[in-house]
Amino acid sequence: MSKTVMLIHGAWLTPLGWEFFRTRYESLGYKVVAPPWPHEDVPIEQLRRSPNRDLKRLTVGKIVDHYDTLIRALPESPILIGHSYGGLIVQKLLDRGLGVAGVALDPAPIRGVIPRPRPLLSALPVLLAPFGWRRVLNQSFRTFAKAFAQTLPEGQKRAFYDRYWAPTPGRIYVQAALQIGTGIHARSPNRPPLLLIVGEKDITITPSIVRAAFRKQRRSPSPTEFVCFPGRSHFIFAEPGWEEVADFAIRWASEHQRPKPIEAS
Repeated sequence: MSKTVMLIHGAWLTPLGWEFFRTRYESLGYKVVAPPWPHEDVPIEQLRRSPNRDLKRLTVGKIVDHYDTLIRALPESPILIGHSYGGLIVQKLLDRGLGVAGVALDPAPIRGVIPRPRPLLSALPVLLAPFGWRRVLNQSFRTFAKAFAQTLPEGQKRAFYDRYWAPTPGRIYVQAALQIGTGIHARSPNRPPLLLIVGEKDITITPSIVRAAFRKQRRSPSPTEFVCFPGRSHFIFAEPGWEEVADFAIRWASEHQRPKPIEAS
């Protein structure tokens, strides 16, 4: 049974966003790794001030390849947990047969899942940014407060934004909108178990989007489940009640993880 967990962050964030999950899992005896996306391996202040020029060229495929390499270098195959674009990356990695189990929190849509109007409205500032597909973009506090973490107490929104927020490549949003590089093989018999989680109040990745992904993913013979947590927003990994989500995710993944194949002698 694997006791290693890899946490994969999403857009507008860095591994710092996993600090609550990480501490909790380490206290339970798991070895936790939370690598940054390519070109983001610098302090968050530096990332905000002067992001790497290559960050603007980052694609979904390059992010998946990056984590693929890191997973193969680990002593044991890990449980994979990702949020938002990280949840999409987790599904792409599972599609390659990597990991012993995966959990996707509020995952960005896989190919074939068509976003509803409300999520598209939330993404419009990115999609309509001039030449956004070849730029590193920033998200305003207003967008964070209204579309990403609207369920947070008002007194916490600015503090969380200032602590966690980081620029992100606009190219991945264009890819998601055009469904480029986001496909999976839904009927693959080699895909490890997958849990899809969404917050009931999420208006960035709505329950209908994640439920549609579940309908595709459940074609696999591997265990596949969908859970909607009431009252949660897209900030499900750090808003009040995050403990319940973290505990459910790790318990499910640990109980359903795929045994390591027996090697031929």
